Amino acid sequence: MTNGYRTNWDLDVLFAGRSNSADFLDWLTNLEQKTAQLGGQVANIAPRRKEETIEAILNVQTLLRDLSQAGGFVDCLTADDMGDARAGWLEERVQTIGAGITGVTSHFDALLAALSREERESILADERMIPIRFAIEERVRLASEKLDPARESLIADLQVDGFEAWERLYYTLLNRMTVVYQENGTNVELSMGQAANKLGHPDRNVRKSVFPAWARAWETHSELFAQTLNHIAGSRLTTYKHRGWDDFLMEPLQKNRMKRETLDAVWAAVEQSKTALVPYLERKAKLMGVEKPEWFDFGAAMPQEGSTITFDEAADFVVKHFGAFSPDMGEFAKSAISNGWVESENRPGKRTGAFCTRLPVSGQTRVFMTFSGTIDNVFTLAHELGHAYHGKLLADVPFLATRYPMGLAESASTFAETLVVNAAIREATSSIDKIAYLGQKLQNAVSFFMDIHARFLFETRFYARRKESPLSANELCDLMVEAQKEAFCDSLASYHPYFWASKLHFYMAGMPFYNFPYTIGFLFSNGLYARYLAEGPEFAGKYRNLLADTGRMTLEEVAHKHLGEDLTKQDFWQSAVDVALADITEFLRLTQTP
Repeated sequence: MTNGYRTNWDLDVLFAGRSNSADFLDWLTNLEQKTAQLGGQVANIAPRRKEETIEAILNVQTLLRDLSQAGGFVDCLTADDMGDARAGWLEERVQTIGAGITGVTSHFDALLAALSREERESILADERMIPIRFAIEERVRLASEKLDPARESLIADLQVDGFEAWERLYYTLLNRMTVVYQENGTNVELSMGQAANKLGHPDRNVRKSVFPAWARAWETHSELFAQTLNHIAGSRLTTYKHRGWDDFLMEPLQKNRMKRETLDAVWAAVEQSKTALVPYLERKAKLMGVEKPEWFDFGAAMPQEGSTITFDEAADFVVKHFGAFSPDMGEFAKSAISNGWVESENRPGKRTGAFCTRLPVSGQTRVFMTFSGTIDNVFTLAHELGHAYHGKLLADVPFLATRYPMGLAESASTFAETLVVNAAIREATSSIDKIAYLGQKLQNAVSFFMDIHARFLFETRFYARRKESPLSANELCDLMVEAQKEAFCDSLASYHPYFWASKLHFYMAGMPFYNFPYTIGFLFSNGLYARYLAEGPEFAGKYRNLLADTGRMTLEEVAHKHLGEDLTKQDFWQSAVDVALADITEFLRLTQTP
């Protein structure tokens, strides 16, 4: 460690002892007691007594905040060490407590929904309710679209041993898997997280060696993963059926606080323009010495000069360019890394991927990633710290007003990443590095316009067929390849049939369709960055104000208030797509051979 930067996060400051923390056990016991107390309060409440109802609303807010703190902590534990069985047990206990809280709050939301408009308005006009008015009205509206409280409480209880249990099984299976491949004539065994990093290696020979072993690992366990995925979707669809929801996109649209018209406008803009990426992929393949890129090529970083990037160098670069946009953003990033809010060590036993989780009671966040020294890792660090900065801006906001939708969450993170990617392009000292950074920027467009679209197409078609019957592993593979070919404009030489097994996002119980919000965030952030270029340093203040509103408005309302845009129309999204594709010409010019 140099420059004050740490590569391991500090979890003891949250609850000393990690998964053996006595303080955390006390916290969970207290949560259970608070849940029982609130249940009694709700059961005996006279909702037309204004003060009594307001007190209950504030208690609901506190309980949900404390549950979020517990959930964030166990997320860190299970990602940090996938072999920690006690962490898995704690996660299950938190989910059980969460189910109990959902039962109580569902009953309370139904009571609020039963009030007359005048009665609710009197409650919401109280000064303590004004900051969380949007959240309360949203809860009331959602309650009116669900079943009665008793059946919703039963659904919440059953979910613990339903699709939440299947999600835990997925991680259990993942933890037992390894990838063995040949490196310099020697067998090398990797965790799935380490192997995933190898698939982004700039040396094509490494990727070509690792990918078949990676694919075989998923194929070996494919029937178990197929059962898991089918049961997660089946549990969800059964719930929708009893609620009378015919559209399986209803819940993800609700969770993302956006209209179907907005989502349709996004995909229309993407589909209209993404063929412009095919020449980029073809040129990238030519630079690799192949005619068409394989699946393991499209996401690979371009070669660059110099040695492997150290974590200190990456941190310094991110801090510098966050600070160039907004001094407080740079100071925050430096403090977060220095104070142990980031887990970046490259070691076995860690979960794949990267994330940022909020600890609202502590007023902190934690960032998880595995740093292996690539430029892509630098951009991932910026991305996750963008999430963390978003959380920092909401640290003093009432909890119910901090629960922003994923699309807006990804806007904050992708905007932060864009600051760093564009800085890398500007400061490149060689054409090789500039090509590499331009390639990374265009790779984001490929990811969000092609890869994410493939995931959306797959999941949409999977859910439509799962309504009729479960799908076999082979059927899931066929659906996956079909979606990939369509989304990538059939521009790849090979595809990844078992991607449905390897992408943990498909197995997340709490968020169906964990895909299209990434494209929403990417495009929305492009629109924000264009405004920054046009308005200069003054935009930083507007940006902070926009993020501060993300927990108390819909996506469309945020855009209308802060940007003056109608997101249900294709115009805004098309302009953002054009910004994302603007670097293709420069990339092709720099890589043209004589």
